[in-house]
Amino acid sequence: MAETHIYQNRIRRLGWNELRQLWEGIARRDTPDWASGKAFEYLILRAFELDGAEISWPYRVEIFGEEVEQIDGAIYCEGLSCLVESKDFSDKKIDIAPIAKLRNQLLRRPGNTIGVIFSRTGFTEAARILAQFSFPQTLLLWHGEEISYALEQQTFSALLKLKHRKCIELALPDYDVRLRDIL
Repeated sequence: MAETHIYQNRIRRLGWNELRQLWEGIARRDTPDWASGKAFEYLILRAFELDGAEISWPYRVEIFGEEVEQIDGAIYCEGLSCLVESKDFSDKKIDIAPIAKLRNQLLRRPGNTIGVIFSRTGFTEAARILAQFSFPQTLLLWHGEEISYALEQQTFSALLKLKHRKCIELALPDYDVRLRDIL
């Protein structure tokens, strides 16, 4: 995956200010040096890396030489181990397909593995409900406004821990991390 190394080297040169600029470019659909969706995918991982998390860049899983999964990355922080799915659709919310796909991927992982789905445009109501009924596999949903907030606060790891905590306490996979400053 030569392109992975190219994108990885490109994103690792960016600090918080440059990530916020890239985020603005993603919102305007103006990221000419990136294939569709790749800027968003790598921005998420780089933000966690800048915040001190250990990450794995996008990778493929093969069984007997056949590719069975493409993983957008993994995050290890705050005692959490997470598989990442990132979706950057221009004009529609995430439906149930990525939720169902990640849920199936979690079934092949240790029970404490969490799935985290990032969407710039948010999730359909059906997707939110499916995420809630995916337990015991834990899926946490992040929407674009939360990502903007986390970029401004320069804290992704603590907000991931907060989202996980609220999921445990309230059974909400889509707790809005911006509420921490309101409540």
